[in-house]
Amino acid sequence: MQMTLALVGAGRVGRALGRRLREQGWRISAVVTRSEASARRAVRFIGAGIPCAGMTRQILASHLILIAVPDDAVNQVAQELARISGEELRGKTVLHTSGALDASALKAVKECGAAVGGMHPLQSFSGVGVPPLEGKVFAVEGDAAAVQAARQIARSLGGSPVRIPAGKKILYHAAAAMAAGHVLAVEEAATQLLISLGMKRSEATRALLPLTRQVLDNFQRLGPRGAWTGPLARGDYKIVGAHLRALRELPEEFASAYEALNRLAARVLARDAAGVILELEKVSVEGKPQAKARGVNG
Repeated sequence: MQMTLALVGAGRVGRALGRRLREQGWRISAVVTRSEASARRAVRFIGAGIPCAGMTRQILASHLILIAVPDDAVNQVAQELARISGEELRGKTVLHTSGALDASALKAVKECGAAVGGMHPLQSFSGVGVPPLEGKVFAVEGDAAAVQAARQIARSLGGSPVRIPAGKKILYHAAAAMAAGHVLAVEEAATQLLISLGMKRSEATRALLPLTRQVLDNFQRLGPRGAWTGPLARGDYKIVGAHLRALRELPEEFASAYEALNRLAARVLARDAAGVILELEKVSVEGKPQAKARGVNG
């Protein structure tokens, strides 16, 4: 039996999932966006579907409805879907792709009799092309029927579905934010430090990226403590203090982040976390610069 789904929301995630599922033999029915023009663009990208501007009863032609809208719109979409469909949702399955929200965001359609759940691919979507999804984790949760449907989608895409507790889903999303967005912020901060010394951006990234990749490779191969490197790992608090004094001449976020990252490293990597944190507190009380902070790039 051919697998059919309706897609509500066709931004980066929705378009990518729709296209990959179509390539894997799924039939895409309604593709719903805010305007006819954006719906038509989405259908062209996906290679299938019926473009729809705004919520429509055409969605009900599919047993499975995938909501791929921004987090702050999920609840509103669910309420609108419940309003136009009512008890016709009974027996259908509705999934959302939010990483931070759990199935309770779909309460309105659940009250109409639908099975509800969340399915979040742990993958960044740039909007340029479709990222590889093979082997990627898909966090799934919700009603039993919804989890079954989410697992079916994930496996169709070559992904690995992992069920997580709904009440703890926000921690899952925080972990993803730390491993992606926050790592990028740290990498860019380090890049700006080298640019402030006169390096070109291309030279700075060429210097730093291999270092970061090597540490991540070591993390995978040797584990966290085996991969830990730098002055804090060696207990060289004089160098840590020198780093901090230099960073205090920059916008305050640089020194604050450096201190916070050192404390976090102590907590999750050091064998004697309390002892390392105590030494870091001693380093932190060193004198503050008197001059007004200047920008990294001048």
